[in-house]
Amino acid sequence: MKLKRKFVEKPWGQEILPDIFGGKNKKKIGEIWFEAPKGISPQLMSKYLFTSAKLSIQVHPNDRQARRVGLPHGKEECWLILDAEPDAVLGLGLNKTVSAAKLKAAALLGEIEQLIDWKPAKKGDFFYVPPGTIHAIGAGISLLEVQQNVDITYRIYDYGRPRELHLDEAIEITKLTSYDMNLWSEIPTDTSAILTAGAPFELFQIIGTDDAIISKTKSKEWQVIPLEGSVTVRGKLIKAGECGICPRFSDIDLSKNKRSLIACSMM
Repeated sequence: MKLKRKFVEKPWGQEILPDIFGGKNKKKIGEIWFEAPKGISPQLMSKYLFTSAKLSIQVHPNDRQARRVGLPHGKEECWLILDAEPDAVLGLGLNKTVSAAKLKAAALLGEIEQLIDWKPAKKGDFFYVPPGTIHAIGAGISLLEVQQNVDITYRIYDYGRPRELHLDEAIEITKLTSYDMNLWSEIPTDTSAILTAGAPFELFQIIGTDDAIISKTKSKEWQVIPLEGSVTVRGKLIKAGECGICPRFSDIDLSKNKRSLIACSMM
């Protein structure tokens, strides 16, 4: 089936989106979600983000930590950078190891930005973000995010915006160290590739009909997001900027595909 697109306003969003999303908007659109009909709850959530200002500094729990508050699992996510302004940055991990007390004090004093490791972001960068990784997305970035579909985010700092913070919960689960750059890779736009491995979900970039890397993957949920060209999912045409979902990879027809991301749940 084709998932429904939802355009979500954010104070840090952009008024000019790519042409596949309608170009200029009267509103600041920060996210485009793909929603399933009532009664269907996908295990993964895919969405586009468009930023004109920094997003909140936040962290997500792992499975054990999430189950303590009654949720079925934690949240792992990843980002594929689709476009970025020359000075765009992402916050991932800390630039030095600190104590939990120092991190909390810095958040309360508005000085936590100085502890975040702000990394340059450019088109083609791929970052995997494990639970416990303190992170933030900077301004001037367009990206595609794939994550486990569970609503649990602990905000540490939000630049004075009037939203709820979860400082104590966040500090308890945050890894007080730097980001592991082995979780970063640079993805060429003309080569099929496995973007994740050994995670709760697998993510593939498929060029044309070059699907051999998927042949041994078993999953009951597949999401396909064309970046160029189109695909057919169980008879439904899915164009660039849209998302289709199906229970088997054999339900996906790649004959008109140019470049797509395909995500499958391993949970």
